[in-house]
Amino acid sequence: MVAFQGDEPVEEIRSEGVVLSQLDAFTGKYDFRCGIIGTVRNLTASEAEAFSRLPFPVLRFSPDTPVPITNRYRTPETLGGDRLAAVIGASSLKPGKDLLIIDAGTCITYEVIDARGNYWGGNIAPGMQMRLRALHEFTARLPLVEAEGEVPGMGYNTETAIRSGVLRGMKYEIEGYIKSMRSKFPHLQVFLTGGDHINFDTNIKNSIFTDRYIVPRGLNKILDYNSPLLTPSLGECHV
Repeated sequence: MVAFQGDEPVEEIRSEGVVLSQLDAFTGKYDFRCGIIGTVRNLTASEAEAFSRLPFPVLRFSPDTPVPITNRYRTPETLGGDRLAAVIGASSLKPGKDLLIIDAGTCITYEVIDARGNYWGGNIAPGMQMRLRALHEFTARLPLVEAEGEVPGMGYNTETAIRSGVLRGMKYEIEGYIKSMRSKFPHLQVFLTGGDHINFDTNIKNSIFTDRYIVPRGLNKILDYNSPLLTPSLGECHV
């Protein structure tokens, strides 16, 4: 959960399956005018009821929700809301630019929006933990390795071979996407978000914008875009 004042986040609460236990306390701290729910899963009955009791209108982000960009994804009904929100969040920070948005979380997603606001789609790949678990679960003898630890150029034992294979593989993958997309969009700018930390070479690192709030920023922009329907007398919602 993230509270915004205008375009800027003012507080975030991260929760793992305990949203309802913190919802009333969090929403009671600010004078919210409206809110938005963005989730890739269905709400439980108790969650839906709790959100319906809030003293301000709440928009449930769905494939039918109007957005402030042109969505050219061919199957918008299957597009994850977090992917679209990340694109909108990045484009709000760098409007009128060709952008590649990389979200390194459970999965790694790569999204492209051009300078005219056309979202063309993207790719989805396994994230760090998924890769580490897959090597363990889909083989007979490979151990489950933690992401933290040495990452040599070439592994000198099974643990470092797995960790280096996964982390360096992700690094080379991401750098490859950046190079490929810059051949199509010479002035491409790159955003990186998500929970996974990746050690890039200096020249790549210096060309990437990092922002942990890319997805919440996008949801906030979607909420503002739809706020005349939710609160016609108040204008933009914000906090």
